This record gives sequence, structure tokens and C-alpha cells, in this order.
Amino acid sequence: MVIFKDKSVEYWLKFAIGLMLVILINQIAAIFPVRLDLTEEKRFSISDATKQLLSNLDDIVFVDVYLYGDLPSGFKRLKRSIQETLDEFGIQSDGKVQYRLVNPDNATGEQARNGFMQYLANNGIQATNVFATEDGRKTQKLIFPGAIISYYGEERGALLLKGNRGATPEEILNQSIENIEYELADAIRTLAQTERKLIGFIRGHNELDSLELAGFTNTILEKYDVFNVNLKNREQNLDGYSALIIAKPTSPFSEIEKYRLDQYIINGGKAMFLVDALSVNMDSAGGEGTIAFPNDVNLRDMLFRYGVRINENLIQDLNSGQYPVIAGNIGDQPQISLLPWPFFPVANMFGEHSIVRNMDAVYAKFVSNIDTVKAEGIQKTPLIYSSQYSRVMSSPVLVSFNEVQQNLDPQLFTDGPQPIAYLLEGRFTSLYKNRITPEGTNIQDFKENGIASKIIVCADGDIVRNEINIQTEQPLDLGFDQFTQTTYANKDFIMNSLEYLIDDNGIINARNKEIQIRPLDKIKIAGERSWWQAFNLLLPVVLLIIFGYIKFYLRRKRFASF
Repeated sequence: MVIFKDKSVEYWLKFAIGLMLVILINQIAAIFPVRLDLTEEKRFSISDATKQLLSNLDDIVFVDVYLYGDLPSGFKRLKRSIQETLDEFGIQSDGKVQYRLVNPDNATGEQARNGFMQYLANNGIQATNVFATEDGRKTQKLIFPGAIISYYGEERGALLLKGNRGATPEEILNQSIENIEYELADAIRTLAQTERKLIGFIRGHNELDSLELAGFTNTILEKYDVFNVNLKNREQNLDGYSALIIAKPTSPFSEIEKYRLDQYIINGGKAMFLVDALSVNMDSAGGEGTIAFPNDVNLRDMLFRYGVRINENLIQDLNSGQYPVIAGNIGDQPQISLLPWPFFPVANMFGEHSIVRNMDAVYAKFVSNIDTVKAEGIQKTPLIYSSQYSRVMSSPVLVSFNEVQQNLDPQLFTDGPQPIAYLLEGRFTSLYKNRITPEGTNIQDFKENGIASKIIVCADGDIVRNEINIQTEQPLDLGFDQFTQTTYANKDFIMNSLEYLIDDNGIINARNKEIQIRPLDKIKIAGERSWWQAFNLLLPVVLLIIFGYIKFYLRRKRFASF
């Protein structure tokens, strides 16, 4: 043991050893980084699927974030969460994700600003006019809550302010924060994918035409390739399709077509059934009205075997859209009024699943409810419900403007929320098990029980149908109601559904992130503000005086003994 007579040498050696230990620990931490998320809801962690995506990047991803400047407190929190997420992306990608904050106010001049706003709008980032009250002062600011992601020369926008419009502004911001990881990761994944998956639209049964599906098709083409599929053509192989979509058929499927569709699902294929149980001619809804009759497309027994039944009824909902009706004439000019139309429910109740989490309302038209039936090994998850102010009208249903307007008594709408969309997962049993297969099929290729698969069944074919502009006769965006000028989340629902069906990595599960809102009591803050300001000002001074007195007392006691 070495004893130093000069205490200063001992102190310097201890200091040098401590400094070397700090440097050594930092070097080890740089080589083997350790990050701990100690929050209860793991708000600073990202999913394994996102980590895998980021670790496989081949080039630098540049992200321009346009949420910048003097923002209300809620948007400052959103901005901070975006930065924290991108910082984590940078770490997980080994520095390949780089970002910067861009001030939209830098675009000076009206022409430059209009061009900048159009550039963002073309990338899906719409400006938001924010009204806020800060310290009793009302403020108004135009912000751009989104980011442009660039990879290998390609760009894609990500709107980062999303949520259910039925929620409070604070809840919408919280929902947006929960979705940051998914929105950014989904944009990066779309830009980074080298192989585009194939989506097939089933044709041959009077499904929605290309003009009515234009909004949906244009959205799908951003991620996938789309082809028409005719099940009657036996030479057309279904194995290469990641998912098949049956969009509002109105004529029956033949047995051979059902057989091919059944075996596609049994062999692991994914499908979306968007089927109307009843058919309605809206052109005859005036006057005495028309009758909604069953729409038999010969899929009822197949869906029943898979675990669900679309009932032959229609749901009326007080939480509904509007429809233009001629209310009278002034001179020779008809006067058109928008009247509530309960056959067009605005569905704003959702199940517990990543597909519909934090999603805005979905617009449906002439929709039925769905029952579940026994199906071994199949997990059934409800996705969308009508509102609690619903009633079920059994077939045949009278559809009349006059009749409906006379019967909008809230006391009649007491059937509660009705499920209109289901997700089915598991090993499906073939419809043709213990049955004779259709003529012309190869019995040797037949499978009774298949590998795990997933399908989505929705009792409304119009959920993927875009409206046609009355004046220009051009297709509108999916989910946009031209009469009320409102955009619903139909596009988000369909794209999230496809994403869940065919995404093997599970990036969509990042939508399950949940961050608890822990708001402060604003009234209590205003009443106790002065007290807490004085407390924070005086407490450090009092602690310093106490510490000084204790040190003085100990020092005097120590040297008084000599």
C-alpha cells in the first residue's frame, strides 16, 4: 500500500483515475449503446418491425419537418414528439435517417407562398388554421403539421396531424402523437420497397366500375400494383396476388368461381368482401319511395362457413349523412335542401384493433349488420359499428324520403351499435368440405383445411366507391362528400385493412402505441400560479442558506477541537 505524505498528490491521482473511468465508460457505451425507456407506456420505444425496416436501409433518408415556429403548447408537444421519434429512427438506422426543421414562413411573397402550399398539398399535407389561447391572449396561426420524406430521389408526404374529429382537440393531438411512428415508418417503407405486391379486383359480377373506383385505385397505386381478375378464366393464376377485393357485386358468383376463391383463401390468400345484402335504387326514393330487395350474389354460404353472416336488413342511424332533396319551387326553379338521410350512417365507433385505432369517421351507404356464427379456429374481431342511435329495418325495407323524414323520432332508434365490418383470422375450413366439388375442378388439388389466413368482411360495397362530381363528371377523392364538403376516413380504413392483410412485417402494429393524457388542472393553475412562482423563487435561496449554515456549523465544530 502506497502512502502519500503530500495529500495533493493523492487527490490528483484520484481525480485522474475517476476521469479515466468516465472516459472508459463512455467508450464502452459508444460501442455497446444501452437505451432504457422508463415511461409506463413506452412512448420513446419503437416497434421491432420499424427497427427491422430502418436497419435495412441502403441510403440516407432525408426528412423535412414543417411544424416550426411559434406554436401553441399542444403543437409544441407534437413537434417535440416528432423530433424524439426521428432521433430514435436515426439511432436505429445507424445515422441513415436525417431530418431538419423547415420554417414555412421563409416562403416570402404571395406567389412563392402559394407555390409552397400547393407543393405540400400535392404531397398530402394540408395547412391547418389553429386558434389558441395562450396566457389569456387569443392567437391564430397557419401551420403545416407534416413532413416530406426523400429516399433515392423519390418523395412522399406524411400528414402527422390525424385523429377522430369526434374527439377534443387535446385528444386529437394525443392520437396524432401515438401515430407518428407509423406515419413516418409507412412513408419510408413505401419509398424503400423494391418489389410491389399485386392486388386483384374481382370482375364479372357487375362490381363497381373503374370510374367509381378511381379514388381507391389511385390510392392503392401509390403502394401496390392493381389488376382485374376474372375467376371464370381458369388460366389466370391467383397465387401471385397478395389480396383480392370483391367490391359490391350485384350478380351471382358461379360455383366454379366460388370454388377458386375458396381455395385461394384456404391456401393462405387474403381477401376483402365488400358486399351489399340489399339493393336499392336511389332514383326511385322520392314520392312513395322504393323497396330494398335482397341482393343474392351466392356468397352467403361461403361467408357463413368462414364465421359471419351478413343479414338481409338495413341500418338507420341518427348520426348520418345528408342527401339533397327538392323541397319546393320558386317560380320555375326547384329549391334543393340537404336533409338528414339515416340510411347513410356516419360510423364513428370502432373495435379494438390497429386497423381502426385513432381513425376518423367512415361514411357508409345502405349498410346491414353482421352476425358471427361458429367457425372452429377463427378469431373474429369487429372493426366498425354504427352509432348507439341506430335501428335495424328487416327486409323488405321501404326507402322513401317522405317516410324517413316523418319517422326521425329518436325514441325509435334504440337498437344500439350494430357491427358492420369484421376481421376474420385463422385456418379457414373450405366451403366444399364434405361436398361435391364443382364440375371441371381437380379433386387432387383440393384442400379442406388450409394455412393461416385473414379476410375482412364489410356489409357495404359503397365504402370503396367514390362520388362523381355533378358538374364535371370527374371522380372525386374516396371518402369525400360533395354535398357537405366533408372528407371521411374511408380511404384510411381500406388502406389500413390492406396493410394489415398483406404486411408480413407488421409495421401497422405501430398504430397500437398508446400514450396517456395527463392534463393539468387549468383552473387550479390559474388560482395557485403566484404561490408556485414564489415557491420556486424562494426555495433555492432557503436551501442554499440551510446548506451554508450546516457547513459552517460542521466546520466550526471540527476546528474547535484543536
